[in-house]
Amino acid sequence: MRKLNSIIFITAAIWLSACQTESQNPYDNTASAAIDGQKIYRHSIDGKPTSLDPIKASSVYSNMLVVNIFDTLYSYKYLARPYELKPNLAISMPHISNDGLVYTIKIKSGVMFHDHPAFTDGIGRELKAHDFIYTILRSFDPKNSATGAWLWQDKIAGLREWKAQGANYDQTVSGLTALDDYTIQISLLKPYPQLTYSLAMGFSAITPREVVEALGAEFGSKPIGSGPFILDRFNSEIAFLIKNKNFRQEPLDIYAEGFDPIKHRRFGIEALQDKVSPFIDQLEVHFINESTSRWQSFTKGNEIQYTTVPKDKQNTVLLSHDPIQLHPQITDNYYHSFGMEAGFVYHGFDMTHPIFGNNGDPEHDARSKALRCAIRKSHDWEQKNRAFYFGLGTVFPGIIPPSVPEFDISIDPDSTRTDVEEAKQLLASHQWTSENLPQFEYHITGSVLQKQFFEQMRGFLNTIGYPNNRIQYHPYPSFGAFNKAIKNRQTPFFFLGWTLDYPDAENTLQLFYGPNQSPGSNNFNYTNQAYDELYVQSSVLQPSAERTALYRQMNQMVIDDCVVISGLSRNKIHLWHKNVITFPDRGIVNGFHIRYTDVK
Repeated sequence: MRKLNSIIFITAAIWLSACQTESQNPYDNTASAAIDGQKIYRHSIDGKPTSLDPIKASSVYSNMLVVNIFDTLYSYKYLARPYELKPNLAISMPHISNDGLVYTIKIKSGVMFHDHPAFTDGIGRELKAHDFIYTILRSFDPKNSATGAWLWQDKIAGLREWKAQGANYDQTVSGLTALDDYTIQISLLKPYPQLTYSLAMGFSAITPREVVEALGAEFGSKPIGSGPFILDRFNSEIAFLIKNKNFRQEPLDIYAEGFDPIKHRRFGIEALQDKVSPFIDQLEVHFINESTSRWQSFTKGNEIQYTTVPKDKQNTVLLSHDPIQLHPQITDNYYHSFGMEAGFVYHGFDMTHPIFGNNGDPEHDARSKALRCAIRKSHDWEQKNRAFYFGLGTVFPGIIPPSVPEFDISIDPDSTRTDVEEAKQLLASHQWTSENLPQFEYHITGSVLQKQFFEQMRGFLNTIGYPNNRIQYHPYPSFGAFNKAIKNRQTPFFFLGWTLDYPDAENTLQLFYGPNQSPGSNNFNYTNQAYDELYVQSSVLQPSAERTALYRQMNQMVIDDCVVISGLSRNKIHLWHKNVITFPDRGIVNGFHIRYTDVK
């Protein structure tokens, strides 16, 4: 470890010296964050939104902006870990009937939509209970190609009938009722313990009907909500937002939000107590996919003020990784936090693919499974962890990540271990040879880093006899194009990450539920009757030992079927300038934290 630390220290020192040639002091973070008295905060993310329409907010990048432009009934406490829900537009947590089927939710009065010409006199009107109903219905309108309907499909009464009868927004829906202007009632077909979680997601962010109808498809790039910020302009590189001066006046109680003096005091958050958010006048969100560019912008001191540490800079920032220690030159000049992500990265197969997937023929399906399992056994997660995550990732079997309470620490780790010999035996026993192995396409958003991931994967495949001429790199110019190909079932093998929408393993298990197939959340297009039956059985249960046992059964099924090569949860390192008061979260809280960000 000492030798490693010395090497890292020397590398960091060289890098710091090299940076001095670009600027007199790249760590001069005292550059004013205000222009003409306006407080400006410049955030960065490593990808760009595909749409700012809430019903299409299926990526962390879209959701980051959606929850700042729009409002949801619930959100998460800013600082509390484990994560805790709290009322946002709602006055309190829902009143739930004894049978768990009826939720009654009171919402705040006086909440105004942003101004827009579609409103009378161009002035934003008050948000009412019927706006929530319209919002949910939009996800079930076939012409919208929404990506979040899986949250409420076959759960809220009347939605299936409403869709079948022509998606008429003036028609009543039995499961969605506005008892008055400020009272929402939701009636379920069966208990749905995750319902309140779903009402904190960007998919449920409340939209005004008249603006959506006026803008049509443009609503995704010119959104109007009632959130803390108003979108000023938006392009492929940056979004500019301004403070919503009409945002409801609610003083921040940092203690109710989970403030821990030991954990949070050093960030200056106590200065925000009793202040009314949002605290900044202007918000810039920079979409910088290329890690070197993002790092250079961050270290200049007068550009972006927040970044996660790129994979290729971790050896520059870290003195050691076990325990995690940052170089003093970093900690002296930046605030930092780190922790395991609420999610994971994985490789997946499209189970409708004619070769890698299933078609119902037992012989074909057995050969396909053997091929998938052999590919999985060739994959070396520990090598990937060292090469791309500086050994900071947590490798685990299956699809229930360590960040949720249902994670099974006793599960057999063999499903993530490399076993080249067993992989070769699997191929041979099912008549796969170097002459008849099928074309293997690796689908991903194109970048230098992703090409490196591909080259590593190709090396893994070579170890089990896969010929190079049958392994193809299939990059896409943007995540949007890549995601579209996945939804259109054009990606036989893909590499993705999943950030949990809520802290419950159900959120990853639903990725394999048959009815959620593309364009829904089941990008694997996996269908297993036994799995689906267990999913339905568990979906109505409150957290319990019984439910956890069912979750773990489903997890084992996916492992046994070799549907996914999983997984690794990353340990994210967040850095921000010392003139910024914040506690960033890229996971479940995501963009909600920005309304509580301030600059000095």
